[in-house]
Amino acid sequence: MSAFAVRGWCPDAWRPMLAGDGLLVRMRPRLGRLTREQALGLCAAALAYGNGAIDLTSRGNLQLRGITERRWQGLIDQLIALDLIDADPGLEARTAILVAPDWRAGDDTQRIAAALLARRGDWPDLPGKIGVTIDAGPAPVLLADPGDFRIERGMSGGLILRADGHAEGVALAAGTEVDQLIELGRWYVASGGREAGRMARHRAPLPGWATPGEAPAPAAAAWQPGRHPLGSVLGAPFGRVDAAALAACLEASAATALRITPWRLLILEGATIDTAAGFVADPHAPAITADACVGAPSCPQGSVTTRDLALRLAPHIDGRLHVSGCAKGCARSRPADVVLVGRDGRFDLVLAGRAGDPPSRTGLAADQLLALFGTR
Repeated sequence: MSAFAVRGWCPDAWRPMLAGDGLLVRMRPRLGRLTREQALGLCAAALAYGNGAIDLTSRGNLQLRGITERRWQGLIDQLIALDLIDADPGLEARTAILVAPDWRAGDDTQRIAAALLARRGDWPDLPGKIGVTIDAGPAPVLLADPGDFRIERGMSGGLILRADGHAEGVALAAGTEVDQLIELGRWYVASGGREAGRMARHRAPLPGWATPGEAPAPAAAAWQPGRHPLGSVLGAPFGRVDAAALAACLEASAATALRITPWRLLILEGATIDTAAGFVADPHAPAITADACVGAPSCPQGSVTTRDLALRLAPHIDGRLHVSGCAKGCARSRPADVVLVGRDGRFDLVLAGRAGDPPSRTGLAADQLLALFGTR
């Protein structure tokens, strides 16, 4: 497979990552929500300090692209002023919390996530890629999304704490959720989890008090673009929005806030629109149903362009398509039916697997793939 650089950390605003189009600066909006003023300010910052591209990540984060080293500090100052990042780099690094995006003020998801943020100083020093998921609505919506330590609705109707890699979790008493979550994080560090890097790869037996015994409740229906009780849901093509288009949409729709999801969907609170320029309204559009990273030349790890090929191939694929610029598979960590992996300017083909799995065919050009799947 292709050679690629594995980073032992995830970028954030204070530790940007160098991409092919400049610095990549990631921020983690608190509770996955930006006020109208914050969202408009973020759009202005993306245009003033970067290339105007805003990416949505699978952890419900936002990242600005095309930032130059000379402009980075000015961007940081602006993000602090907007209260989108913490002025303390150490605290900012401890905000990797994915929340169910349809939370309401005072519900379990909002209550627990806010309490956890307030106690960031009590968190153990976890590896950079470790994330927490708070999915405490009436039915889980994040079961298929990443999270090393998860608080979610259980089959009994109460809340459970579940470690990734385990099908069941332990029931939680009301008001103890954050204490138990922090305690599980401390166990992870003390039991050698740092060497494993992720909870799903950690083989140490769970502590007695966290013995699994209850499965998560059935998942809620998947979200789609369209109307929502909170407002309007719009699709971001391959998880990317143009800052100018987003600002125009916020202004035209009179949205009161913006919520980020891990599914390439944005919620415009209070809006009643069905579509907007630069966004996707069709839930079956390839830019929503297929996975493709940014690819070359924007990513220095990628040796192929990805998204144009994904758009052409997706309607002809039976199942899920993943086009990856390299074997890291950043756009999708879970298996897909058809995976195309860039290597030295061509593609390797993986069936029913992940980007790093052994391929069934290698060294395919784009036109060969188009012919193979009957697009011409």
